[in-house]
Amino acid sequence: MDFALFSPSALFAGSDDSSSEEERSETHENIVERKHQFPEMELLIREFSFHQLNANLLWPGTFAFAEWLVQHRQWIEGRRVLELGSGTGALAIFLRKSFQLDIMTSDYDDAEIEENIAHNCRVNGVAPILPHIRHSWGDVFPVSNPDWDLIIASDILLYVKQYANLIKSLSFLLNSYKPKASDAVSLLRNKHNDSCVLTRPAFLMSWRRRIGKEEESLFFTGCEEAGLEVDHLGCRVYCIKQRT
Repeated sequence: MDFALFSPSALFAGSDDSSSEEERSETHENIVERKHQFPEMELLIREFSFHQLNANLLWPGTFAFAEWLVQHRQWIEGRRVLELGSGTGALAIFLRKSFQLDIMTSDYDDAEIEENIAHNCRVNGVAPILPHIRHSWGDVFPVSNPDWDLIIASDILLYVKQYANLIKSLSFLLNSYKPKASDAVSLLRNKHNDSCVLTRPAFLMSWRRRIGKEEESLFFTGCEEAGLEVDHLGCRVYCIKQRT
């Protein structure tokens, strides 16, 4: 496992991450609660000043992805969603509160991450707290028959060495999904409302972190080599699905 030896915020000097300056320190000096502005909503999110698995702070891509999802809400409403690399859980909490979305969080097999997401659910009035899956990419997925028809993630391409593991887990989730009769009905209905319709299942990913195009392309090339299809939807949002 590769650990981050820096704060993610250091990668975005001068960028507007939509968070306010208001902070409330916890008794533990490694923890801080910050108010973050999402579309038409403010969330209080507890973050770690450092976490060895890098699930500590909100990344700028989270806010951009939230805005994109609001603009394309017809693509996510009514879906059963799994978020990979949930970190603090902020995006999932926003989607639950905004759309009452059926969403589950997931991140490394780490108790501290899971507890922090649960805390952020409680302080933002999400009850019951969002269900969570502890899963390190590449390991056997703890759910043998996944039925999420939409998987989402933002800014998760941090470690090139983890790309193969991420693709392995992603391929399992997409290829193991069993189509339901309701999928065809929903697809037909959406076609009348949108010229571009997401298949079921699909993976939506927002990627805004500044890395070289060569490193970035390794992930997309790896997906294609694994039999997946990659489409750039604009605004640095990508759709990855089973190749037809």
